[in-house]
Amino acid sequence: MNREINLSGPDLTEAEIEAVVAVLRTPRLSLGPKLAEFEQMFTERIAVEHAIACNSGTSALHLCWCALGLAAGDEVITTPFSFIASSNSVMFCGGRPVFVDVDPLTWQLDATRIEAAITPRTRAILPVDIFGSLPDMDAILEIARRHDLRVLEDSCEALGASYKGRLAGTFGEAGAFGFYPNKQITTGEGGMIVTDDDEIACVARSMRNQGRDPEAGWLAHARLGYNYRLSDVNCAIGVEQMRRLDEILAKRTRVAQWYRERLAEERRVAMQSIPAEVAISWFVMVVRLSDDYKPADRDDLLGKLTERGIGCSNYFSPIHLQPFYQECLGYREGDYPVTEALAARTIALPFHNGLSEADVEHVVTVLRELL
Repeated sequence: MNREINLSGPDLTEAEIEAVVAVLRTPRLSLGPKLAEFEQMFTERIAVEHAIACNSGTSALHLCWCALGLAAGDEVITTPFSFIASSNSVMFCGGRPVFVDVDPLTWQLDATRIEAAITPRTRAILPVDIFGSLPDMDAILEIARRHDLRVLEDSCEALGASYKGRLAGTFGEAGAFGFYPNKQITTGEGGMIVTDDDEIACVARSMRNQGRDPEAGWLAHARLGYNYRLSDVNCAIGVEQMRRLDEILAKRTRVAQWYRERLAEERRVAMQSIPAEVAISWFVMVVRLSDDYKPADRDDLLGKLTERGIGCSNYFSPIHLQPFYQECLGYREGDYPVTEALAARTIALPFHNGLSEADVEHVVTVLRELL
């Protein structure tokens, strides 16, 4: 019988369970004290003025664009190598994501390509902190300054990461985090906006709660809004996860180190290059097959790993090749060759705090057998 090893899993303890039960014993299941506590813990950890919890990282990005005034026809420069939510958030507001290719080693938005993509309709840059690392934020911010562009940082995969000592999520006018169960911390589902801008915070708080005016009554709606609230049940999990954040991140780093030690000399796969100025916060363990392997070889390998009980996946599929993006925006295969070559050869291996060193050894042994 094959040994089953899951691709991902949350790091939950009795503390999270007890916190949820405690909330369920109260009448305040939403917009209660746990929401305020979770947000306050985030402001203190990230060292920002405001943290606004919402029901997903996707919602966090959407609210940020609304608060930044993104409008129909506005263009936002971003990466095609990301989870689709980053670009979808632009389209929610009628904007157009304009992609630039990625660096072949760091897999991040290639800042040297940005200026060639700027047009009179460009309004913002959306850097994404891929897999818990960061792109060249100095270069991105300088380009934004030179061209008077807004910057929204998608840090949904990067809680705890930093660039030159500055925490992920704090480089733009706002940043967004996500708390899906495979993230560094989880609330089941959830997200968080961080910003030092009072106006962005005010608009985001209002729009996550049906556009309500916080100074007026429950049925006073100052603007168009959404139900993007995060319940106190979810926030209770988040509070306990934040109490354990350093422990959780240390465990993830340990698992990553086990992989890196075992794959360091394996020439048939490459790992994401982490720049010296970046302190990564490990989100996933993704490796790239060498160019000797064709996309069909990668897909075959995924199938064989699955047959052996090893959780795995391709990670990511290029956003510009999703059918909806091709139909609506006219993107085609060949538009972003670095991304396409990378995405065709990536494999996400099991990565979570429940893994033992023996589990990692087993995964790497099976991978080597099948390569």
